[in-house]
Amino acid sequence: MSSKQVPASVPIGLHLTRVARVVGRAFDDALAEAGGSLPMWLVLLNLKVNPGANQRELAEAVGVREATLTSHLNTMEQAGLLTRRRDPGNRRTHIVEASDAGDALFLRLRDAAVSFDRRLRHGLSAPEVERLRVLLGRLADNAGGAGAGAGDGPGPGPLGPKAR
Repeated sequence: MSSKQVPASVPIGLHLTRVARVVGRAFDDALAEAGGSLPMWLVLLNLKVNPGANQRELAEAVGVREATLTSHLNTMEQAGLLTRRRDPGNRRTHIVEASDAGDALFLRLRDAAVSFDRRLRHGLSAPEVERLRVLLGRLADNAGGAGAGAGDGPGPGPLGPKAR
């Protein structure tokens, strides 16, 4: 291909990157309107899925490094959204638990996530959504992200993908 030739269509990876950016920003905005953020949503969600998780388990479930998670937890603890305490069985680890304020924020963020997911699915049938899930999984596998395909994250719909 000469330098004057351009592809007949936008490469699928570029298109996917652009769409992911638009959807990601819109989801961030929806969570912000509910008083939270994606990291807060993922932490609180994973605390619901795995109550009493320690920081290492939580970092793995959220899909971030422990140092990154610690920063998020510090912010959330200062805001009164969660508590951390030493694990009596292993004093080197902390058990993380949502506070009452964290539980209330979780409910607001859950509602925002469900509403956003409904908005994303507008005009799509259930088989189309499932087909999209399969295709996105295949693209992730093709990109070398084995295991990053359909079904990652704690549950269906807005409970979706792991954070980076």
